[in-house]
Amino acid sequence: MLSHRMAIPLLIAAFAPSIASAQDGGAIYRQRCQMCHTAVAGQKPGLGPNLYGVVGRKAASTEFLYSPALKQSGLTWDKATLDKFLTAPSKLVPGTRMAIAVPSATDRAALIAYFATLKKK
Repeated sequence: MLSHRMAIPLLIAAFAPSIASAQDGGAIYRQRCQMCHTAVAGQKPGLGPNLYGVVGRKAASTEFLYSPALKQSGLTWDKATLDKFLTAPSKLVPGTRMAIAVPSATDRAALIAYFATLKKK
């Protein structure tokens, strides 16, 4: 059985990553997105498209093999559209190949804020 002195630090350690990730879109990107996407200007896409400059650009407009559904979507990646897409990608664009959703509104907001910083200055 754990003493109270040991239990409190364990609880803090267990919840600290989720608290930090909700406030840091860059950390969320590295944890959840970087395995498929890059976010570096000029870098070739990976399993997913390069997210550098994504905020404000037309969907399926970069060098990547996009799904026909995304090519035909007519979307522009503004903050509201990114939020809807990250909430449920296949609901906004049936037939998209993006399979990962971000259920937390706080995490989505942090990610989108981070993506907004990834642009030419």
